[in-house]
Amino acid sequence: MKLYKFYWDCKRMGKLEGIFTAEEENIKKAIGREICFGEVLGKHSEIFGTLEEGEIIEITDDQDFIKKFKELKLDTGYNPLDYLEDEDD
Repeated sequence: MKLYKFYWDCKRMGKLEGIFTAEEENIKKAIGREICFGEVLGKHSEIFGTLEEGEIIEITDDQDFIKKFKELKLDTGYNPLDYLEDEDD
């Protein structure tokens, strides 16, 4: 388990950010896959695209810190793993 930061520049629409925990394997599997956030930046915004290297950055793998982070429920913003498109589509 590691702590990650997500950042997506959506140009004039705004930006999406998030800090969350995940298994490194799940992050690696998500790179290159399509994600769809829907209209999270307002009506008719429809934010979607391909998750690329560098859009998710590891913050730490310090397990004591991560344990406290999870205990305090400090996840914030968007976790792109929650918005992955089905592979069957």
